[in-house]
Amino acid sequence: MRSALLAFALSLALTGTASAQQSLSRSGDVADQQVMPDSFAALSKRLMPAVVNITTQQVVAPSGLPEFPEGSPLEQFNEFFGGPDTPQAQGSLGSGFVISPEGLIVTNNHVIENADEINAVFSDGRTLRATLIGTDEATDIAVLKVEQADPFPFVDWADSDSAEVGDWVMAIGNPFGFGGSVSVGIVSARNRDIQSGNYDDYIQTDAAINRGNSGGPLFNLNGEVLGVNTAIISPTGGSVGLGFSIPANLANQISDQIIDFGSARRGWFGVNVQDIDRDIAEAYGRNSDEGVIITTITDDSPAAEADFEVGDLVLTFDGKTVTDIRALSRIVAETTIGSVVDVEIIRGRRARTVALTVQELPGSGRDEDRNEPVPESALTDNPMGVDLGELDDDGHRRYGVPNDIEGVLVREVSPRGPSFGKLRRGDVVMEMGFERVTSPTAALLAMDDAARTPDRPLLVRLWREGGVRFVSVELEV
Repeated sequence: MRSALLAFALSLALTGTASAQQSLSRSGDVADQQVMPDSFAALSKRLMPAVVNITTQQVVAPSGLPEFPEGSPLEQFNEFFGGPDTPQAQGSLGSGFVISPEGLIVTNNHVIENADEINAVFSDGRTLRATLIGTDEATDIAVLKVEQADPFPFVDWADSDSAEVGDWVMAIGNPFGFGGSVSVGIVSARNRDIQSGNYDDYIQTDAAINRGNSGGPLFNLNGEVLGVNTAIISPTGGSVGLGFSIPANLANQISDQIIDFGSARRGWFGVNVQDIDRDIAEAYGRNSDEGVIITTITDDSPAAEADFEVGDLVLTFDGKTVTDIRALSRIVAETTIGSVVDVEIIRGRRARTVALTVQELPGSGRDEDRNEPVPESALTDNPMGVDLGELDDDGHRRYGVPNDIEGVLVREVSPRGPSFGKLRRGDVVMEMGFERVTSPTAALLAMDDAARTPDRPLLVRLWREGGVRFVSVELEV
């Protein structure tokens, strides 16, 4: 019995945690995230063993500098600069944290990108060589693995969706090489888009985040990882209270996929979309500008296999509200591949639900979520001062209109008409008020019908410069 107790005690000493098999995040007490504790000392001490400093080495091209001759006063610098053919070593610093007793570590992709050697330095001074499991450049997540005989101390993920602005948070990392640095602050904002990629949904914090903190954890008061510290906005290069973390729910999902498959797997819808404004929303009979319009459907895509049409206004996807293009990008990417989801749409002012089987995105080059929003512009017709003509061979050739595009050609737009600034010469009007138009006469009739409901703008689908888009116009009666 005594020998068993001694072995257990030795195991605790080697792992540096109260129970190596149990997450350091589990203290037994649930903290109120909005009440500042008397001190962060106990929380810091408990979590520190699971946070690591990441160091990397990369061999780069020779410096090209000449080798100083023997006996030269500058000969001593040869060992620093090497000769013209000597490869150079380049290093970087970052942070990370252990998420399993087996030694899996999460960090940022940009911390270890192109590294030839990766090491994890623990709080007790141990340095272990790390193996790269996989990365996801789009979300800037990387997963590493280190090994030892005993289980590693590790931390759990928080439910980042439950975090509120004003909650207390704590960052631990390796800023400027000062490992084990702790800073505290609050959640300053949620769902931040800092234009760093297609899946931006950052947690903003005023906890001090500096260079070297990248890849480190942002903890809540329970010791759970609320986010992965990734970026700062600063005119000086140092912390000015604008730090950004990848939400735990996204980082957890991506890291799990990397562990299971070696890379991230994203859901695929197979459409291009554009945002809407109040006028377009009214044309669909809605008073909210939430939602996106399908402008094109990719051949052989999930959307093509389901009952979707160009012009559908997407309101929800798998029960989640689609507020704009960015929201749809995240929702689709995070949806389980192979699952059948309901997509609520408006088609021709009528609500309906379409079932879609989500497939895996075949490659970043086909990621519909990378498409920029189509500018809200042109799409209206005559009682608005538009001269429409037949789309003949000359029109196809002059404006580069594909042969399979049918409609009427916009020849002039009156600067005093309601379509000024929305339609322009060379546009091809394909639909008006959800009805196809193939001749100027049909377009005039469609406008006349729409003018009978002057309180509702006319929605126009058109082709312009290689793509389809939608515009709404307030008809003059």
